[in-house]
Amino acid sequence: MSIHPTAIIGSGAQLHPSAQVGAYSIIESGAVIGPSCVIESCVRIYGTTHMGRDNRIGHGATIGAEPQDLEYRPELSKPLTIGDFNHFKEGVNISHGIKTARGTRIGDHNFLMAYTHVGHDCIIGDRNIFANTAILAGHAEVEDQVFLSGQTAVHQFCRIGTVSMIAGVTGVPQDVPPFVIADGHRAKIVGLNLAGLRRNGYTQTQRNTIKAVYRLIFRSGLPRAEALARVKRDYPSPQTWQIVRFIESSRRGVISFA
Repeated sequence: MSIHPTAIIGSGAQLHPSAQVGAYSIIESGAVIGPSCVIESCVRIYGTTHMGRDNRIGHGATIGAEPQDLEYRPELSKPLTIGDFNHFKEGVNISHGIKTARGTRIGDHNFLMAYTHVGHDCIIGDRNIFANTAILAGHAEVEDQVFLSGQTAVHQFCRIGTVSMIAGVTGVPQDVPPFVIADGHRAKIVGLNLAGLRRNGYTQTQRNTIKAVYRLIFRSGLPRAEALARVKRDYPSPQTWQIVRFIESSRRGVISFA
């Protein structure tokens, strides 16, 4: 274990012998740091944090901080659980949970650039990229392989679907369905995320199906329930089921096309 002499490690913190801790970092009692994690300088990791292996935490990050919620009280604290192979750059701020038993959860292979914020009780899947100062309010959910551009702001309880992309300086007030690009002061769908679909191995046939499904749902003029029934009948595929499930399970409503 490599721990800088100026670092402060709480007596009840659990650090794997292969972990590294930089200068002036603080790891509170109760925190769990897995194998081969690198904690850089001036990082604070709060005691509710459980972290897997091979995570890298950049200078000045605050991981598992108290939620920015006026109703917060210490006795309501819930965990922050982080998976493996994540990279959190300088100044990243992630809150622990407060209102759900599972707390805040982050999966594997995520890359959060400088000064991004993840609010309390958020759920983040795998292989997502958050550009500088992207913000998730509490209870937001991000599925897998999503790209949030710089200064994106996601409203509480919103969901961001798989392989979607949010353009810079976009406010997201409702759910963003899978495979699309969203843009605007209040986000609208402006097209499919074709670059992301190609990058993640979706075939031309799959991309054509996704395009047809969205055209029928949003452009046909049919009532939403009828359009969803039609796409299930006319375009049976895993991507169709994914889109339909996402829309049918939405609590805040789904953004529409510009």
